[in-house]
Amino acid sequence: MKIKDRLALYFTLISTSILLAVLFTVYFTFMKFLQADFFERLTDRTMVTAKLYLEADEISRDALNTVRHKYLQKLNSEVIRIYDKENRATFIGDSAQYWPKSTIELVRKRKHLKYTDGERQVVGIYYKDNQGDFVILASAEDLGSHNRLSKLWQIMIIVFIMIFAFVLLLSRWIAEKMLKPLNKFLADVKQIDAKNMAFRVEEKANKDEINQIAKTFNNLMEELERAFILQKTFVANASHELRTPLTRMIMNAELTLSKQREMSDYQNAINSMLEESEKMEHIITGLLALAKMDMELIHSQRAEIIIDDLISSIKTDWQHERGLNLKVIVNDEVKNLKILANNTLIRIALDNIISNAFKFSKNDKVIFTAERAEQELRIHIQDNGTGINPKDVNNIFKPFYSKSKEFGLQGEGMGLYITQKIIEIFKGTIELTPANPKGCVFTIKLPLINPLLISV
Repeated sequence: MKIKDRLALYFTLISTSILLAVLFTVYFTFMKFLQADFFERLTDRTMVTAKLYLEADEISRDALNTVRHKYLQKLNSEVIRIYDKENRATFIGDSAQYWPKSTIELVRKRKHLKYTDGERQVVGIYYKDNQGDFVILASAEDLGSHNRLSKLWQIMIIVFIMIFAFVLLLSRWIAEKMLKPLNKFLADVKQIDAKNMAFRVEEKANKDEINQIAKTFNNLMEELERAFILQKTFVANASHELRTPLTRMIMNAELTLSKQREMSDYQNAINSMLEESEKMEHIITGLLALAKMDMELIHSQRAEIIIDDLISSIKTDWQHERGLNLKVIVNDEVKNLKILANNTLIRIALDNIISNAFKFSKNDKVIFTAERAEQELRIHIQDNGTGINPKDVNNIFKPFYSKSKEFGLQGEGMGLYITQKIIEIFKGTIELTPANPKGCVFTIKLPLINPLLISV
């Protein structure tokens, strides 16, 4: 059963259960009211009977006739008896013993008695007169009340069926309207496959459960997309980086085996293949390290980082502990600002850039500048090194791309790639611009979590 059908059914059952309780309460309250009213009428009958038959000699004829015409209209199946102290029926022409002596004695004992006998209602009173002590019992069927209750019951059934149908249709309409965003969410989810991992479901401004599901799903899709990109990147990197040494090994082996050669030639060929094998080992190690780093980036834990504390830590590390000439320039408005990131990973990203700056400038001065620009933190790292060819600007952030060997330096081309990955994970950007007259400037932009804070 669909959720909207279950919601409609549950709402209908709850509403109609409450309606049934109200209807039954009204029905039984009305029934008790009619019973009490009929008992009062029977009690009046007994009192009128006492006045007519026991005290007729004490009232005038006109008054007696008035009482007879007003109160002696017979009720349905009415039976009235007057019993003397011997428990014998008297005064009324029908002297049959309609009630047993036990009932008569119970009336004498209680002075007043009323009860229901099947469809009949019975009232008895004890009446003292100058002619003696009497018990008057009256009984009748309240057909008028039964008819009213029967009609009320029919009306209740019709009303219940009408309200049940109305509530069922209304609840189904409400459930369908409430679940309309969920149906749209499901339709959006069906559009996602391996070809459009970047697709995201629509998020509304409200904070209901469906919107929370959409946000959670989008967060999950972001992680899946990163993992998917990681897989593609790993495969692409592996196929690209391993193809060259493998090709060289195959060509070297084929060339060596193409004809008979001296022992030294075979040794040189084996040494060459050994070198290529070692390069492959380093490449595989780098690829595994890159994959591990990417997984750590995907699952990194974020926390508030105070900019002033971060910069102080960087300054202490590079200036005092490593003894390098890192000039730090920080505006006063930056000190109280915060970013949401992982402190360890941010340090890795910044240290990679600073390390490259010192490496390519042969430990010359590096300038570290931090400033606020509207709702983001901007960090500029400038060196006086060899600079970067404009043709290589689009390649420096690719894995295993390095110009270190051209300058006699060590490097695997992994640092800037990892740095860019870290910055992008925390919703930031990194840019490279040439410096004047030499060197280059890396600019990192990170969003602030307290952009409205005004420093004084």
